[in-house]
Amino acid sequence: MRTSPTAGVVLAAGAGTRLGHGPKALLPFRGGTLVEHVSTVLHHGGCSSVVVVTGAGACGVAALQQPGRPLNECTLIVNTEWDSGMGSSFCVGVATALAENTHADNVLIALVDQPGISAALVARLLSAHRQGRVTAAGFRDGPDGPLVRGHPVVFSREQALGAAELSRGDAGAREYLRTHPALVDVVDCSDLADGADIDTPADLSRLS
Repeated sequence: MRTSPTAGVVLAAGAGTRLGHGPKALLPFRGGTLVEHVSTVLHHGGCSSVVVVTGAGACGVAALQQPGRPLNECTLIVNTEWDSGMGSSFCVGVATALAENTHADNVLIALVDQPGISAALVARLLSAHRQGRVTAAGFRDGPDGPLVRGHPVVFSREQALGAAELSRGDAGAREYLRTHPALVDVVDCSDLADGADIDTPADLSRLS
């Protein structure tokens, strides 16, 4: 199925303070790093461009932007206010993605600390997305569990800009999604991933 042009954004600015192993973007994963993995699946899943928003680990991420490595195909942008929370990174990412990819109808937002996301999951979201709406990956905790909205999330251009206007602190697009529930479609991706992130030392086993 043909999909509309989508600009991908990887939010990768945090310091990983709670985890205690430095910025999550630089955690080793499958012979590379988490930020390389997530940017790769966005490209392979159908995003026509990818912006990586860095912050605490900006120098380390920039060092990975070498010929033959995944980040060489991405635009890196530093959020100088990364310590104010995810909201500022969301704004920087959306603005950069739409400025650089003027043909993009949509913006897909992904978190750098979700090792389970895949190109197949990204492709499913892009295929299901309808213009003027928001499409989020959903995950179930067990076969009979409720479908819970998670990430990645695809925003049509207008909705991405609207979410950026409301994005504050560590909430990212949460306020926009809370106040516009009728615009949000949740797509079950439980067969492809569990939606879990890397938040505490106990979660590091997910990287093995």
